[in-house]
Amino acid sequence: MQNISPFHIAIPVHNLNECRIFYKDVLNCEEGRSSEHWVDFNFFGHQLVIHYKAKSDMETHTNAVDGKSVPVPHYGVVLPWDTFQEFSKMLTQKGVKFIIEPYIRFEGLIGEQATMFFLDPAGNALEFKAFKDITQLFAK
Repeated sequence: MQNISPFHIAIPVHNLNECRIFYKDVLNCEEGRSSEHWVDFNFFGHQLVIHYKAKSDMETHTNAVDGKSVPVPHYGVVLPWDTFQEFSKMLTQKGVKFIIEPYIRFEGLIGEQATMFFLDPAGNALEFKAFKDITQLFAK
């Protein structure tokens, strides 16, 4: 797991400045290159680019998981357990409204993990998670 290649993801946002502030000041992502239409960020070692796109009226699709409505699509990062705990506290202190509050899935079972979901200002769904034992990331 130590030699993971950074991923690149580009997402649409209808208000570039509002989302720029969110990723920079709320999630603490370092800003990289930018133009009038896009901004890239260091998203926990990965490249996230927000691109301007006019607002859409599309509804968010969800699937039921553990009796909760999980938004699809979503993206995020698997964090170390302690980092997840600190990050979720920071988000709460900054007033982030969770779609799914931080909780533990599969407690005491294979794949035990902490997870949480929230939206950016453009309505893009983010999931952050952490495993008690990272070697169980893909365990069945």
